[in-house]
Amino acid sequence: MPRRAWFAMLPALLTACSGADLLNATVSTDSYRRTEGLAYGADPRQLLDVYQPAAGVSRPPLVVFFYGGSWSSGERGDYRFVGEALASRGIVAVVADYRLSPAFRYPAFVQDSASAVRWAVDHAAEFGADEQRIFVMGHSAGAYNAAMVALDARWLAAVGLAPARLAGWIGLAGPYDFLPIGDPQTRVAFDWPQTSADSQPIIHASPASPPALLLAPAEDSVVNPQRSTLAMAARLRASGVRVESELFDGVSHVTLLASMAQVLRSRAPVLARVAGFVQSAG
Repeated sequence: MPRRAWFAMLPALLTACSGADLLNATVSTDSYRRTEGLAYGADPRQLLDVYQPAAGVSRPPLVVFFYGGSWSSGERGDYRFVGEALASRGIVAVVADYRLSPAFRYPAFVQDSASAVRWAVDHAAEFGADEQRIFVMGHSAGAYNAAMVALDARWLAAVGLAPARLAGWIGLAGPYDFLPIGDPQTRVAFDWPQTSADSQPIIHASPASPPALLLAPAEDSVVNPQRSTLAMAARLRASGVRVESELFDGVSHVTLLASMAQVLRSRAPVLARVAGFVQSAG
């Protein structure tokens, strides 16, 4: 199928499991080694997969990735294309599940994200990675998780770490400032209107924040890129933090992440930007 046709179909396809299946069907099998179903906690949702570069790389950086889904859906196996993309650039990727709404509410998913980072710090060397070059990354709701872990010291402190332990964080189309809450699923996940103001990542930006790469579509119907991505970048820069940010034309909230898949990388340089940031920040 021509790449243009793939890209035109993706917004509809990726709303269903079949969309991820189609992307994953295009993934090379010789660019990574995958270890599946490793537990970072006792709950059945506290599992992760590790993708190692197939080619020998000396002490590569490690990225912990959190997917989106309004904190109410998602499966790590659907994001093999992300794990492959990072491994193909010499990065160890950890793709983590986390507890979901409505069974669990904020801050359960942030606590799980911090615990996944704790696991990565403890086990990086076992997978050949450099434990001093660990990043968190997420898309959409997962970018929120990554931001909270990187910016709000409470969550890593609870697992014996600090944001300074991170080499950086990467947000793709993340919501960093979204009160009041209008989306019904997000209202449930955050117990609106009892949502605390300190649940918003943007208020935790400070001079102590790790370096950041923030990418989003220029036109996003799900998360406002001006209010979240650009405002977060401005807040971090004002605090003296190193930030790279860009809004891309021609991609949507969903296809921004899909452009990391091998078949669609010509649509937006998301993977190139992520890999460049990780290599330079590390």
